[in-house]
Amino acid sequence: MKRWGIGLLIGLGVLINYFDRTNLSVAQQPLSNLYHLNSAQMGVVLSAFGWSYAAFQIPVGLLLDRIGVKWLSRLGSVLWSIATFLTAMVSGMGLIILARVLLGVAEAPAFPAASKATGYWFPVRERGLATSIFDASAKFSNVIGTPLIAWAVTVWGWKGGFWFTGVLSVAYLILYWSFYRDPKDSKLSPEEAELLREGGAQQTGVAPGGVARNMGYLLSRRKIWGLTLGFAAYGYSFYLFLTWLPGYLEKQMHMTILKSGWYTAGPWLVATITDLVIGGWLVDKLISRGYDGTRVRRTVLIVGMILGLAVIPAAYTSNPNIAVIWIAVALGGLAFSAPVGWSIPSLIAPKGTVGIVGSIMNFVNNLMSIAAPIVTGVVVNATGSFQSAFVIAGLVLILGILCYVFMLGRIETIPSAFAESDDRSSEPLSR
Repeated sequence: MKRWGIGLLIGLGVLINYFDRTNLSVAQQPLSNLYHLNSAQMGVVLSAFGWSYAAFQIPVGLLLDRIGVKWLSRLGSVLWSIATFLTAMVSGMGLIILARVLLGVAEAPAFPAASKATGYWFPVRERGLATSIFDASAKFSNVIGTPLIAWAVTVWGWKGGFWFTGVLSVAYLILYWSFYRDPKDSKLSPEEAELLREGGAQQTGVAPGGVARNMGYLLSRRKIWGLTLGFAAYGYSFYLFLTWLPGYLEKQMHMTILKSGWYTAGPWLVATITDLVIGGWLVDKLISRGYDGTRVRRTVLIVGMILGLAVIPAAYTSNPNIAVIWIAVALGGLAFSAPVGWSIPSLIAPKGTVGIVGSIMNFVNNLMSIAAPIVTGVVVNATGSFQSAFVIAGLVLILGILCYVFMLGRIETIPSAFAESDDRSSEPLSR
């Protein structure tokens, strides 16, 4: 059962990771007041993390497939702890933005490494729940992190949230350094070793053909673009809520920082539950009962995105309780589609290219972490309302649904272009 301990360790890392990302969202009102920022300018500040995070996704994927999960994640954990403390220590908006850019570099390996490690540690039939552990952690971070950081900001000022998350980051660094190992370096029971070998777990090793040729080959595949563009559409709404939901509640619903923190937690709690129960447990359960794996996963992806369209009616109410209910529906749907999306790189990638596939997907997805805060800030500054910003998110989701329907195809291993045979076990086509 060592694999589940590793799964929880990875999930804890993502939880802390997202505390570091959301602390600026919670502190945006005092920062705006301190530096006299309007909504458009605040949108640029909120997007700073995404500049470097997106830019480093492709290099991270290449490094993951070259040097492995353990050392790249260790280095990232050191750097993100430093970047979080720096944000609390510096003064001046320019240095704060620089610290956020450094944080984006440091946290760039987080999700591709989690996806690759899950592929190593879990057989195909457990991949949905294992993936949902780390993906749900991103949502759950807002359930407990946003109220805690809001409290820290209220009591100690805006820098208090960064000191708080910095200490947590160092604690996680110690845990990860001490306990994470790849399966080949771990002492597994004979039963668990056999389960990984026979169950379709990814094998460690470098892809035949070299990194550059594999990158070009994968970028030419329609299946990769169907996954990438569909997931990016999810990412636009996710990052809108991640960066602007507290600000929306403060600006449009006239809440205090502390009250907005509690209201923000509700939809993210719904998202955490649906992520684990539907995107994880239910998907694995249906596939284990013999339902076609492609049909199950595509259905969950598309239904989740359709529920995400609840962001549109959320824009047309002035009642904060009704707005939060609509947002909970949207986030709940988007949340259970996300772990399915994150499980797909390890299911479709040729041997040794899971990091590349995951990073292509996450690179385009995180362009949305730049676009969503900026577009939302500009629209709110121009209109004085979040209404049009939420409608734009709905239109992006519709485009993503079309990509999943018409471009993704069957969720099965892409044949390797550079080897006569690929010795990696893949998911049986009957699933």
